[in-house]
Amino acid sequence: MVLAGGVAGVLVGLAGVYGIATLGSNAGGDTACRPAVELAKKVAPFARGEVAAVNVAKSPLKLPALAFQDAQGKPLTLEHWRGRTVLLNLWATWCVPCRKEMPALDALQQRLGGPGFEVVAVNIDTRDPDKPKAWLNEVGVAKLAYYADPSAKTFQDLKSVGRAFGMPTTLLIDPTGCEIGTIAGPAEWASDDAIKLIQAALGKN
Repeated sequence: MVLAGGVAGVLVGLAGVYGIATLGSNAGGDTACRPAVELAKKVAPFARGEVAAVNVAKSPLKLPALAFQDAQGKPLTLEHWRGRTVLLNLWATWCVPCRKEMPALDALQQRLGGPGFEVVAVNIDTRDPDKPKAWLNEVGVAKLAYYADPSAKTFQDLKSVGRAFGMPTTLLIDPTGCEIGTIAGPAEWASDDAIKLIQAALGKN
């Protein structure tokens, strides 16, 4: 029993560090997000190959009112994209996997971006706001609009609902702001697998 108690204590500690304990915080779910779960079931068969790590939504989850800003410093929230499907990506220049996948996200935006879909890549560098912009220019990322959250509060807000375990963190969000799927870590977003996944979310498969 002592050993069991010790193991339980360790698990609780890990949950506090990685946000695992919050996974059940939305167990009841938001009824308005039930259609997103039904859509996730249709998307699930396409979570394979280069995007096999995408976890499709099993229960309704309304994303928090994530707040960040555009390249001119104008404040925005996810509400700005109401009516559009969004692939929300949190990245930072100090995150090597983040930097590696940015050109692919740029290519995805170029191929599928439009009135119904946008890749929203939010930089969470907390120092030197010019550094991420300069890096994007340096590697030729030009199709993605620039968004930033120098407070990194977006990461903490997602962690509070059990959807941020590390960097990069990427969420596929339906037009009403509900989760379709989440991936912790990088993916090859310019691959045929990723294209088919996004098209399924857009009802094009």
